[in-house]
Amino acid sequence: MAELFGITGWKDTGKTTLTRNLVSHFVSFGLRVSTIKHAHEDFDIDHVGTDSFAHREAGAHEVAIASPKRWAIMHEATSRGAAPTLETMLARLSTCDLVLVEGYKSSPIPKIECILDAQSSQAPIWTSNKSVVAIASPAPDAEAPLPHFDISAIGDIADYITERLGLRV
Repeated sequence: MAELFGITGWKDTGKTTLTRNLVSHFVSFGLRVSTIKHAHEDFDIDHVGTDSFAHREAGAHEVAIASPKRWAIMHEATSRGAAPTLETMLARLSTCDLVLVEGYKSSPIPKIECILDAQSSQAPIWTSNKSVVAIASPAPDAEAPLPHFDISAIGDIADYITERLGLRV
């Protein structure tokens, strides 16, 4: 089973940028990395005018699209109440070395919290979520009893994740 590490934080705090940079870093060292992104809003990966969109709009439960470069399966949820669990999504991934999970704040996996504005009206997630094990932000938070990394120090953050998970790079 792949090792799991999360990237969390409130909206617009740099989670996607950090995730993208970590993926590039780990891949450059030969690791096979997958990601899972939790989205709160409705989203589409195909658009009006594509054949896969037409299939889905016609009522297909799942639509698979394949080309020589990539493939995807779009699955229409039967219940519109909640997103699939992290475990459900993990079960659908192929074998890899590391899965970086963006979002899924309440999952029990270790995660780093992105904090861009110390003056935010929202309390840091680490104050109520013990699965947050480190912070990535432009400036240290003297009140946080967790390891802190500059959000742009990708090598340092990757080293921390590697060490914490016991990954061989």
